[in-house]
Formats: sequence, structure tokens, C-alpha cells
Amino acid sequence: MIAVEQIGGWLLSQNPWEALAVVLALAYLLLAVRESAWCWAAAFASTLIYLFLFWQGRLYMQSALQVYYLFMAVYGWWSWRGGGRGDAALPITRRPLWWHLAWLAAVCVAAALNGVLLARYTDAALPWGDALATWASLLATWMVARKILENWHWWFVIDALSLYLYVERGLYLTGGLFLAYLVIVVFGYLRWRTHYLEHPPATPSPRPG
Repeated sequence: MIAVEQIGGWLLSQNPWEALAVVLALAYLLLAVRESAWCWAAAFASTLIYLFLFWQGRLYMQSALQVYYLFMAVYGWWSWRGGGRGDAALPITRRPLWWHLAWLAAVCVAAALNGVLLARYTDAALPWGDALATWASLLATWMVARKILENWHWWFVIDALSLYLYVERGLYLTGGLFLAYLVIVVFGYLRWRTHYLEHPPATPSPRPG
């Protein structure tokens, strides 16, 4: 009984805006697993809240990332709802290993340069981790919007890094969210992979661009 009361008291002490953002972010991922375009509406609302929360926590790159997420939420909604294809649903596609390795190298270079600037010119709490999670998320979010299967691989690594960042900055509810993400991401990959194998694209995966 005491443990329940302690947990209840801790929950009540948390930022209610963070709690709302967590619920919306969880809804986003669960809907994305089901390939529902409504995931982007939940993402837009959650992102708007996190933009301010991360700025207050001095995770400046994560805060700036939310601006990008707002635009990608609109783009993802448009892309999944037809995106110039009429009523045709966006198919799940794949990218070759060399494509992912090339982008991984680009992300690491961008994060290293960005981390140096953050460490030198700002009071960023975790400059290199913040930068790496941000640049990797830029690519991974675009991959979700284009329904590229391997986005789930990227997100597993990003979510693990983000879990550390948020817990270190005292955003414990968000840390719990990303712990749940690590589990959901696995199921998301398996569901999308099954769908991909059952409904392969009619044409080869498009080249990036």
C-alpha cells in the first residue's frame, strides 16, 4: 500500500505537460506500427510540447529537432494519405546496406561537428549525445515518412541513446516512454517486415532523392 502511494505521489509530482507529451508520443508509435496515418497527428501534438520541454532541459539540438518533426508530421500525413498517388497507399520499401552505411557516416560527421560547436558556444548539457541523436533522428524520421523498413533498426539505436539523455536530464516519464519504445520498435519491425513480404512493392525500391 505504501509503495502504491509513493508511486502515485511521484506521478503527481511530474510535469503534466510531459505526461501529455508521453501519451501522445506513445500513441504515435503504436499507430505507426499499424501503418495508420493518424500517427502523424499524434506526433504533431506531442512534438509541439516537447519543443519547449527540451529547451528548458538545455537539450538544444533535441529542441530544434522538434521543429523539423512538426514539418515531417505534415509531410508524413500527406505521404501516407496518398501524396500524389491518388488513392494508392504508400508501399513499404527497403534500402541496400551501402545506402545505410553511407548515411551513417554522414550522420556521424555532422554530429561530431555539431557537438564541437555546442560544447564551445553553448551551455548544452550533453552536446555530443544530443547532436548524434538529433542528426540520426532527422534521417530516421524521413525514413518513416517514406515507409522504409529499416527505419526500425535506426530507431532502436536512437531510442537507446535518447533514453540515457532524457533520464540524465531528469525527464523520467520521457525516459520511461523510450524504454517502452525499445520494445515496441521490435514489434513494429516484425509487423512491417511481414507486410513487406506479403505485399512487396510492384517496382524496385526508389533511389534516394
